[in-house]
Formats: sequence, structure tokens, C-alpha cells
Amino acid sequence: MEVIRAEKLTKVFGGLVAVSEVSMSVSKGEIAGLIGPNGAGKTTLFNLLTGVFRPSAGSIYICGENATGMRPDRIAVRGVARTFQSIRVFRNLSVLDNVLVAFHAQARYGLFAPFVYGRRFLQDERTIRGSALQYLERFDLDGKKDLKAGDLSLVEQRKLEILRAMASFPKVLLLDEPVGGMNAEETRALVALVSSLRDEYGIGVLLIEHVMGVVMGVCERVIVLNQGRVIATGTPTEIQSNEEVIRVYLGEEASHA
Repeated sequence: MEVIRAEKLTKVFGGLVAVSEVSMSVSKGEIAGLIGPNGAGKTTLFNLLTGVFRPSAGSIYICGENATGMRPDRIAVRGVARTFQSIRVFRNLSVLDNVLVAFHAQARYGLFAPFVYGRRFLQDERTIRGSALQYLERFDLDGKKDLKAGDLSLVEQRKLEILRAMASFPKVLLLDEPVGGMNAEETRALVALVSSLRDEYGIGVLLIEHVMGVVMGVCERVIVLNQGRVIATGTPTEIQSNEEVIRVYLGEEASHA
């Protein structure tokens, strides 16, 4: 089942066509990669899929529902979560509070709920806190729940960002260069975490990544963008041997890595 699909998605900024008639999809339980040169339109595509940008043309479907033009919050409620190339955590909040923020985004009560619902509100709050603590334990961050998020290491902040995205109960998770700045050991650990989340929760994953070892090692399918257009889609083996992809992006050495 396709959890997210784009059909002829296009975004124009003035006279610049950043994304041009892109058609792609991610299925439930699939890890797909999105690669291409700098400026190819990868992050713009993420911004379109998550509602940050409104498309100039084309359509977006989430689990078969037309989500074209929806606000980011409505798209998030329908099951699309993301991380960013530059880590975005609430640095002055505790690690636990960062996760609670994500869980509360799913809450269905408003500002006056403590006064209107009373005991039920308190029960909901206890449930949310318990779920947040379980997620922190799952990500090996429970021992640092009271620290400020800004005091965590780069790897821990990245894990916290992914955890926060998972707290919105996504059907598809969009990861923008998740291993940027990490060494080989840290990269392996984060890739293993992403794979385990896919296996455990059955979510689809679409990741932008320049580390070809990660893309070719973890992705079942790779989508290649160049100058805003899809120039190839296929398995890692097919992409590594695609002459146009080698010419515009991979290079001969990377294709044989």
C-alpha cells in the first residue's frame, strides 16, 4: 500500500522551476532513498510533501487521500512526519518535554480541558507522559530525560528529533540527511535504528542522504533527482549502473563502491 504519492508535482519560485513534474511514491514498510546533486530539489520536494510549500501544479496523496494544498498540521495528522537537515530540537526544554510536545500535538483537547474534563484530562496526561517515557527508553535516552536537549551530543539530538517525529504516530517518515556529521560507528547505529523502526512499526521511510554507503545499504529503492526532475528510479544495483546517474551524480568510483 502506498502511504504517500506525488503525481507530476511542480514548484516554481518566480522564474525558477525547483521541482518539475515529479511523480514518486513510498509504500508501507519500504525504505526509499532520494538522492541527487546539491540544488536538485530534494528538500523542496520534502517541503511540498509536508505542506510547507504549496505546489504550483500536481497532486499529493496520503494513503489514497488527496492532500494537495493542505496545511502542514493537517498533513502531519494524516501520518507524515519529518526531520530536518539542520537539527531542530527545543534546545532549552528538557529531553522529556521535547517528546511531550510531540505527543500533545496529537491530543484532542484544548486550552480549557483541565477545567472542563478534570479527571479525564489528568488521566490523559498520565498516559501521554507514560508513552513519552517508553519512547525515551526505546531510544536509549531515558537516562537523560531531565537534561536540556541542547546539552545532548549530535547523535543524541538526532535520535531525539527522530523520536519526536515518531511520537506523532506517522505512516511515513521523511529524513533529511540523518547521518550528517556522524562518524562510521554512529552512522551504523543510526541506520540500524531507522531499520528497526520500519520493522517494528511498519512505517514507510524516505530519506535524503549523500552518504552512498547508507543509501545503497539500507534502501530497497532509490529515486534520483537532477535539476528538479526524476532521472531514474530503481534498486540500488540498478541505480549504481545507470549511466545518466553516474554522469550527473555518482561518478565512476562511487558506482563501483
